[in-house]
Formats: sequence, structure tokens, C-alpha cells
Amino acid sequence: MKLTRKFLTTAIGGVALAGVAAGAFAFWYVYEPAIDKIAKPDRASFDQALVTRGEQLATVGDCIVCHTAENGKPFAGARPLPTPFGTLYSNNITPDEKTGIGNWSEVAFARAMKRGVARDGSHLYPALPYEHFTHVSTDDLHALYAFLMTRQPVSQEAPENELLPGLGFRPLLAGWKLLFLHQTEFAPVANQSEEWNRGKYLVDGLAHCGGCHTPRNLAGGEETGNEFAGGVAEGWNAPALDETNPSADSWTAASLYTYLKNGFDKGHGAAGGPMGPVTEGLAKVNDSDVKAIAVYIASVMQEAQPRGTLSPAVSIDNAKQAADAFPDGAHLFQGACAGCHEPGSAMSQQGRPSLSNLTAIKMDDPTNAVAALLEGVPAPPGKGPFMPSFGPNLTDKELAELLAYVRSRFTNRPAWENLEKSVASASAEE
Repeated sequence: MKLTRKFLTTAIGGVALAGVAAGAFAFWYVYEPAIDKIAKPDRASFDQALVTRGEQLATVGDCIVCHTAENGKPFAGARPLPTPFGTLYSNNITPDEKTGIGNWSEVAFARAMKRGVARDGSHLYPALPYEHFTHVSTDDLHALYAFLMTRQPVSQEAPENELLPGLGFRPLLAGWKLLFLHQTEFAPVANQSEEWNRGKYLVDGLAHCGGCHTPRNLAGGEETGNEFAGGVAEGWNAPALDETNPSADSWTAASLYTYLKNGFDKGHGAAGGPMGPVTEGLAKVNDSDVKAIAVYIASVMQEAQPRGTLSPAVSIDNAKQAADAFPDGAHLFQGACAGCHEPGSAMSQQGRPSLSNLTAIKMDDPTNAVAALLEGVPAPPGKGPFMPSFGPNLTDKELAELLAYVRSRFTNRPAWENLEKSVASASAEE
């Protein structure tokens, strides 16, 4: 078939027009206008009751943890945030006019929280969990803005991000948002209590629990349909918050409340890793909100189990079997651990939990148990037990033997495979 010059001209023109249209759409989607600077608001212009409410909300959101560098000023940013794509450094969110958000209007602040766009129009990385903050109400954002704008201004620039090649091109984030940012308002569930709905609102929104406790795909987006099925946070495994949690049969709203409020529950142990600072913050949050969070999470963890079927945790102690299988581990346990964790020991009588109750020991992956031995578990401020780090005092082989013994003695689960390799890998990252 012979093509005419007119046909070719028309076809080429159509392709060119489609290309221009596609380019225009891409530019329109990626482009975000800058929002004008404002003069820094006067601290006295914010009602103190509003600031106090904002402080509670910021504490639920754990803002100070990510936005404060080690030994740094509160909310001044520059904390390194390791990700699979490189290291990000958190922004300064104090009301400093040059390096912070002092010249941001409330409209600019709300856009950043709900759409991940800075005042100057640049796209923000989803280390700021705006895919959760999109559920936060306008009133609560108003209170958060009031709280942050009344903090002490700190002049501090964040270091440059250290990302894989090409990922520093921020317009790419518009495509990420197209796939994973679903801008939906929180909708209460009609057949649930006010307390349950309050808990869901906080968990899905400011508390962004799914940010750690939901698995992520290769692009870093939360896996749709696998909410609360377990994830990874700062080198620790964040256990599932559904019925697959190894301790789901013994977690209740009451034990979750105790754990979240105190960083410790006798039936489950102390909060380790990234969960430690979370519970440290929740200790300062009003009791009703922490209880609401516990009520909602407990319902998610138990929803696949008929009412009345939950059973208390059962203590397991296969002492002789474990000692026969791992004699070196048994010896190490007696020297390093028995004072607190041997059943019947003086410290166990004072509240140290049975190791058979600990989620870290029951998990299929030894990551958390290894991290707890290497890093230790700090005590909540002024209360509760702590565990020192054993990394400086024991070799990788000794730590692996100890963990193998503990797993064998205090659970009926299969032995962890390649345990020494897991310990060595974690030790190398310390």
C-alpha cells in the first residue's frame, strides 16, 4: 500500500501533537507553584490552648524524633534517615525564617503535610509520611501549625541528601505520588464506637503506624491490601499488627495500652529499637488517645478470631532439650542472662517477662532478637527494665549460640537458620 505525502504529514503531525499534549500534562502534573512567603507570625497570636493541643498531636506523630539530630536542637532537622534508596536528612521545622518554616503560611504548611510539596513548590520525599497525613483534619493541622510556629527558632541547614544516582531529581516524586498518594479524608466507620474511630483516625493519620508496620514494594510504596502485615524500620522488623502477629493471641487493648504508655508490658517485654522513642512520646499523650489507639489496634489484631477465643500467653521452658542441643549457649545464658530471665530468678519476680512471651524470640526472622542483643533495650525514662548491649563483650559466634539456645528453650518454633551469618551482618552495620 502506497502512503501519500498528505497522509504522512497528517500522521507525523498527530504524533507531534500527542507528544506535546503528553508533555504538557506531565508538566502540569509535576509543577507546583511556590506559595508566597509571610512575615513570621507573632507567638502571642496563637491561643495557648491551641498550642497545647498541637503539642499533643505532634507527640502522637513523633515529629521530634525524625526532625531532631543526635544531640541537636528540637525540631531543627538534619537527622540522617537511612532508606533503601540512600540517606535523607530531615528538614528544619522550627520557625526560623531562613532555614526553617518561619515564613511559611498555614496554607503552605497544610500543602506540605497533605500533598508533600514544600513552600517553594519542590516535591518532598515520602520520608515525610504525607500518604498518612492526608487523613489529618484541617483543625488538627491548624493546631500543629500553631505548635510548631511557637517553638524556639533554630538556624540550621540540613546536609545534602545522599541518594542513589538520579533519585535527587525531585520531579520524579510526582510520579511516585500518582501511584501511592491517595488523598482521602478520614471517614468514621458507622458501626464502630467513637473511641474505636478516634483510634483509627490517629493510627491511620498522624501516628502513621502503617509506615513501619506495613510491607513496602520495590518503589517504597506501602503494599495495597497488606496493611499492618509487618514491615522494616531502621534495621528492625516491625511485627505485623494483625492476627498473624506471633503474640496476637495474648495482646489485648489493656496490654497494648500498658505497652504504649509505659514502653513495657509484663507479658510482652520492653519496647526496643525504633519503638522505644514512640512509647517515650506516647507516655506524654493524654490517656484517652493512647487508649483509643490500643482499642483500634487490638481489634485489628484479633479481627480474624471469634470473640472469646483469645487465650493468655503460655510459658514454655525446654531447658534440658535446649542445653543438650546448645551447651555453649546454655553456659552463656547462665552467665549473661539468667539473673533477669531465668524463671524464678529475683529479677523475674520483679517483673522481667518470660522470654517465651517475647515477640522477638517467636518471629520467623531473628533480626529483632539480634538487634536487641547488639544494641540493648534502653529503659523508658525513669521507669521499667532495661537490657544492656552484649555486642562489645561477646563474639558473633557466641551471640549466635546464645540466641539459638534461647530460641530452642523458650519457644516450640523451628531453629533460626544461618544465625551466625545474621549476627555477623548486623554487627558489621553497628
